[in-house]
Amino acid sequence: MEPAPQLLHEVAITAIVVKDGKYLITRRVPTKKRFPGKWTVPGGKLETNDYVNLPKDTEDCWYNVLEQVLRREVREETGLEIENIAYVTSLATIHKDGAPSLVISCMADWKSGEVVLQEAETDQYAWVSLAEAKEYDLIGGIYEELEMADARRKGDMSEWKKA
Repeated sequence: MEPAPQLLHEVAITAIVVKDGKYLITRRVPTKKRFPGKWTVPGGKLETNDYVNLPKDTEDCWYNVLEQVLRREVREETGLEIENIAYVTSLATIHKDGAPSLVISCMADWKSGEVVLQEAETDQYAWVSLAEAKEYDLIGGIYEELEMADARRKGDMSEWKKA
């Protein structure tokens, strides 16, 4: 059996936004190529334009690039400002179109703003408790990420483990 060709991963980052003990979920528009009509959390892909036009933090590097991307994506998709970004987990997937993705899942506190959706991306939103999240048609794995974020808010910092 010949090994599969090595493809470069797209890198995405998502935010489980927390406000008053509830989590923000958004529904992807039905016309989206991936996961149409499914509920998820805000986020998006890392692009070189997110940092190449900024001054480097050291002679060779830019720092906090993912955090900047996450703040931008949340602002663009929902109109919200976030703070206190913290790592939750990471996952890799290969989409039906063959594109591999690495997704970094984070949680963040709501800082300011009211939800204003980017109509090309999402068409509904809800602030939900963990129990309420079960009632939504979430992308596979999102509920488990909400569980991890909820546990971290309560001090449990353990890594995800397959049940």
